[in-house]
Amino acid sequence: MGSGTRMEEGGGGDVFVSKFTSSFTKMEKAINNSFSKCFLGKYFKLEARKTCFTREFRAAMATFLTMAYIITVNATIITASGGTCSAADCTPPKGADCVVKANAGYEACLAKTKSDLVVATVVSAMISTVAMGLLANLPFGLAPGMGPNAYLAFNLVGYHGNGGPLSYQTALAVVCIEGVLFLLVSALGLRGKLAKLIPHSVRLACAAGIGLFIAFVGLQSSQGLGLIGPDPANLVTITACKIVDPESGACLGGKMQSPKFWLGLVGLLITSYGLMKNVKGSMIYGILFVTFVSWFRDTGVTYFPDTPLGDANYNYFKKVVGFHKIESTAGVLSFSEFNRSEVWVALATLFYVDVLAITGTVYTMAEIGEFVDEKGNFEGEYMAYIVDAAGTIVGSTLGVTTTATFVESSAGLREGGRTGLTAVFIGMFFFISLFFTPLFSSVPPWAIGPSLVLVGVMMMKVVKDIDWNNMKEAVPAFATMLLMPLTFSIANGIIGGIGLHIALNFFDYASSTIKWFRKMRTMVVKEQNQVSATTTNTAGVDSTVEII
Repeated sequence: MGSGTRMEEGGGGDVFVSKFTSSFTKMEKAINNSFSKCFLGKYFKLEARKTCFTREFRAAMATFLTMAYIITVNATIITASGGTCSAADCTPPKGADCVVKANAGYEACLAKTKSDLVVATVVSAMISTVAMGLLANLPFGLAPGMGPNAYLAFNLVGYHGNGGPLSYQTALAVVCIEGVLFLLVSALGLRGKLAKLIPHSVRLACAAGIGLFIAFVGLQSSQGLGLIGPDPANLVTITACKIVDPESGACLGGKMQSPKFWLGLVGLLITSYGLMKNVKGSMIYGILFVTFVSWFRDTGVTYFPDTPLGDANYNYFKKVVGFHKIESTAGVLSFSEFNRSEVWVALATLFYVDVLAITGTVYTMAEIGEFVDEKGNFEGEYMAYIVDAAGTIVGSTLGVTTTATFVESSAGLREGGRTGLTAVFIGMFFFISLFFTPLFSSVPPWAIGPSLVLVGVMMMKVVKDIDWNNMKEAVPAFATMLLMPLTFSIANGIIGGIGLHIALNFFDYASSTIKWFRKMRTMVVKEQNQVSATTTNTAGVDSTVEII
């Protein structure tokens, strides 16, 4: 009897779940039908693209979870440039070298800059993504891209403003001008044609080289795991040291004993395992785990040590929810140094990366979403190019680098996102994140490092498309990939790769040019002969007429 009662209770539970599921399904169907027939549903063409409101919402959530890491990663990388902070922000004793030493005043300025850049990243991503949805009706997520941010921080400006040829303000002006040029090229419909001018092997190698460059940054102590550091004999060496020189980053003792490194390695394994199993949001789960553990004070891995700066950061972190107003990075563009050659090299490099990488990413996402027709075009293509170019201009005025369509948009496409409504929802999620700046500003470098390494891993997959059996293709490609991390410069890799390609193909180019000139000469001679023959015939006819 007791058994029968339990069965009846179990059956009642199953009936309740069944009724709830049925009711929820009916409600979802009603919402989808109503929205599809309203103005917004028709504007986004939900029925034409065989999708619905709830599917677009789920797709947006999937994309946002997979690309949300960029909020803290981008802010952390650009903060490494020092932003608008200078020696003037240091606490006494001041000096030119206080920006590379442990100085409470300068570090407090960096903390504020990072908060500014978190907001700038979110706002630029929100505006660009919503614009992509409303104007191009495509389900793509946009944000400041990986690669240009590292190029600005470590090549153009330098770590804490040291070693780079340009100031942070000038670098942002370069990004803005590049965005204007990119917008002009997009408006004229020349993006695809310009991309095709670059040798195929070098185009592929650039993506891999930038991936190696980003991974190299993620392995260093200043912006990542701390596995590698400087060495006077070998330039770099393995470190992960428990005691590190705060000025040079050199190991002073306890090699491979840094608890922060081992915690970051656990985060790397968590993210890697999630990617292996195709778990949505894998890139952010490792960051969340490492960050959560690092928020506990009085531990070897804490992000809030018992120092004046650690106390200030902890007090800001405890607010949890709070809207931060951009104070130091918005509207600081400076065009006063545009008479220097370094500015134009930087402009050409950023423009090249934009034309190549961003154009390719947009097109790839369109192919994944099955938007591309048999002629190689897709609906909304023109406006998609306009939007990401305009997004770069907006981002530069806020303090961040080039805006790009993210490959993580493929997560939403796999969930069924097919219209701009997905992009609008992604923008909404970015807007909500604006009110959690204290949390996003408190993510440690050893939580960011693993994601940088894995971004590098994912960018390496293009090397399989390089023809390694053809030395004319292989040598420039290899040089491009090798020079970017070893010279710590994306521009050097691009210049080296293109230069080698021209040198190795010089004979072919010269031969083709000579053949072209010979062909043109033959055509000209033939035309002259025809003209002479015609003139002779005309003269003979005139003589005959005269005799008659």
